[in-house]
Amino acid sequence: MLFLGRMRPCIAALANIGKIAASDLVTETDKAVEDMVSGSLKSAYPDYAFLGEESSTASSRLTPAPTFIVDPIDGTTNFVHTFPYVSISLAFAHKLRPLVGVIYNPFTQKLYTAIHGKGAFLTSPKIPTSFPYPSTSSSAESQKIQGAEYTTRSLPLRSPVAPLNGLQKALMAVEWGNERSGNNWEVKTGTFSALGGEKGAMVHSLRSLGSAALNMCGVAAGELDAYWEGGCWPWDVAAGWVVVEEAGGLVVGGNRGEWEGKVDARRYLVVRGGEGGREFVEEFWSQLAGELKY
Repeated sequence: MLFLGRMRPCIAALANIGKIAASDLVTETDKAVEDMVSGSLKSAYPDYAFLGEESSTASSRLTPAPTFIVDPIDGTTNFVHTFPYVSISLAFAHKLRPLVGVIYNPFTQKLYTAIHGKGAFLTSPKIPTSFPYPSTSSSAESQKIQGAEYTTRSLPLRSPVAPLNGLQKALMAVEWGNERSGNNWEVKTGTFSALGGEKGAMVHSLRSLGSAALNMCGVAAGELDAYWEGGCWPWDVAAGWVVVEEAGGLVVGGNRGEWEGKVDARRYLVVRGGEGGREFVEEFWSQLAGELKY
């Protein structure tokens, strides 16, 4: 993949440079990947809109027009630390609804894809590979990894799908976000405490892995039961939205009563497929420590 070609030297370089230089490299890579994607798409579909993390401004909004939505590096902090939970996230939306989603993790070479009405799929190497490539890798070794055999499976990965049995048996993803004070911070930390404490829901466990897109893929695959987030943007969630829904899951609002989730609302609750999904949503909402406001 062209994206993988852009990422390989950056992944290898990050292991040998300081954090300030790493931040510069990430910004450079973000822009290079987005330029590559936008250039290719605009050439093929000149009349379609484009919404990307790097090219968007504070006034940029998702409109009903046919729109490509891209996050060139979802999981920037992970990328800086070479923690292998990073992806490029690409979606196509029309009338404010995501219809196509593609999410790729260059570290694991896992590719998640979904088209509205066509199902969701995971394509991955039959033998797991590792990144970054060692600097001493021979050309033959690199070619061997690039030539790995792949398998495609439909999502969710388990069949039959197990029912959702409430928060106490749930493995959930949550994220801290960039805001570390104010209302949203208080709502998040209060909710985390309610979810994890003995006097609250006491969920099985919480995970903070650092990539909205891959968190949503984890829910779609059935590896996570749910994911709650506030502070994301459309490019973080649009592709994952399609993958989750096509795998039988739910995407609703992150505040109480928001059954009609909106891509640009910046607050989301994502629940895997399985009997008891709506009941799970209601139980989760009952644990919220306030209202997220963006």
